Amino acid sequence: MDDSAIVELYLCRDEAAIEHTARRYGARLRRLSYGIVEDMQTAEECENDTYLEAWERIPPHDPRSYLFAFLARIVRNLSIDQCRRRERLKRNAHIVALSAELEACIPAPDDLQCRMEAAELGEVISTFLKGLPKVQRNVFLRRYWYADTVEEICRRYLMGQSRVKSMLFRTRNALRAYLEKEGYEL
Repeated sequence: MDDSAIVELYLCRDEAAIEHTARRYGARLRRLSYGIVEDMQTAEECENDTYLEAWERIPPHDPRSYLFAFLARIVRNLSIDQCRRRERLKRNAHIVALSAELEACIPAPDDLQCRMEAAELGEVISTFLKGLPKVQRNVFLRRYWYADTVEEICRRYLMGQSRVKSMLFRTRNALRAYLEKEGYEL
């Protein structure tokens, strides 16, 4: 069943939408969540919570042309929330390390003005990423959106570790320079 038909089931409030969503995207959502939480049971919980969240958000949203992206954002946010809950008891080094790598590139003061500019910043970063060569963009997204390890990226793109690390380093530096050019203070 295609995305448009699945979204139509959500809009009609047909519970079969969840079943079709799980069949089509369940493994990908679980893998995305697992890359963040690093625990299969928690990843499965996040996947199931994603279906509930999608049920509640469709309508008013109508993500026919971007259903996987819509679901991926939900599962990613739920997974990060799980990590934050866990961090209250014990620090999760994986997410902390990824955050630290991007911290120097992206302004993140916790104030009202920053929150209001979040959508604009997202557009600026998207524009930057669209301007990158495909492999470089994919490596960056695999690391910082999907939370893949450097080793997983190496296997996926048949590259050596030093090449992947250099590519990520250069892309972060280029992102920093791009954001500064766009007027963001880092």
